[in-house]
Amino acid sequence: MDFQKDIMKIRTVFGGKDPHPNWLVGGVPCAINIDGVGAVGALNMERLNLVSSIIDKTITFIDQVYIPDLLAIAQYYKGWLYGGGLSGASMLSYGDIPDNANDYSAENLLMPRGAIINGDLSKVHEVDLTDPEQIKEFIPHSWYKYPDEALGLHPWDGITEPNYKIGPNTKGDRTHILQLDEAAKYSWIKAPRWRGHAMEVGPLARYVIGYAQGNKEITEQINGVLKTLDVPVTALFSTLGRTAARGLEAQWAAGKMRYFMDKLIANIKTGDLATANVARWDPDTWPKAVKGVGFTEAPRGALAHWLAIEDTKIANYQCVVPTTWNGSPRDEQGNIGAFEASLMNTKVERPEEPVEILRTLHSFDPCLACSTHVISPDGQELTQVKIR
Repeated sequence: MDFQKDIMKIRTVFGGKDPHPNWLVGGVPCAINIDGVGAVGALNMERLNLVSSIIDKTITFIDQVYIPDLLAIAQYYKGWLYGGGLSGASMLSYGDIPDNANDYSAENLLMPRGAIINGDLSKVHEVDLTDPEQIKEFIPHSWYKYPDEALGLHPWDGITEPNYKIGPNTKGDRTHILQLDEAAKYSWIKAPRWRGHAMEVGPLARYVIGYAQGNKEITEQINGVLKTLDVPVTALFSTLGRTAARGLEAQWAAGKMRYFMDKLIANIKTGDLATANVARWDPDTWPKAVKGVGFTEAPRGALAHWLAIEDTKIANYQCVVPTTWNGSPRDEQGNIGAFEASLMNTKVERPEEPVEILRTLHSFDPCLACSTHVISPDGQELTQVKIR
């Protein structure tokens, strides 16, 4: 916990505050002022040296504490290879961390982009977030309403219209559900699908895709863990593999912090003090109607926001977050999401204390905040916010 406090200082130094990220609307990076002394928000050499020292401590901590602890504990669980599910079948990553700024082609992304279907590691499919045939959200078991609920919608055409109603076989009532009717609507999460497939996203998905692509750094890390634990590559597709991938990715990311910090210092030495691309900051250069998508590989997995603008105003805004992928309900074809798939056939020693279920779900680091809704007992609108 003490170390976590230190590493968060990096974002505070670059953004002037935390936790609000400085690269989102409402936050800006601090200006670089190498010779600035005592200036509020100035990114001077003292601040840059502090960040550099924290990066070094981060690498040391992960290499000497996190990874050794992870491998030591994993020795006790290498015979417990449950929790695979979609990790051994279908995985998705949007890719992230461009080596050169403003180039988001797959070749320039240091974090792998691609999709694997039905466990075929010999083929990594290309991912295009603008292709309306690739990503669609379905709602046959979600508390929303579509004109045709048998069809999925690409996020640019997405509709988020609440439709809260319980199924006839639900035990309890609308405000006190004791048992859901799985044949009806039962979740505030939509069911996103990539070309009709339920996908797992997150560190394990990224690492399996990188491994399949022959990414040198990722392959060496995975092979090192497999050798240390004396387990086959199939051990990746489990709760153990998912947990190990998170640790390995932390190690990878720490190395990339050092890499990019060194690039930043090199740019500063050449007189490049830019902190943003301002080419399109003038509103007169903006089109009146346009569609766009912003994406990242968040710690929990693939995250993207789709935006449609008409007559200079936002006409539609839809986001699909990592836990929407992993925790999705069933779709029109009955396909289950990653959470549900990972729990299939898991042995539970004590049904009254099913720690095995928690062990696997915790490996996803689930976050359902985006599916939390506040409604009145009779489903009426509680408030309405208008932005002018």
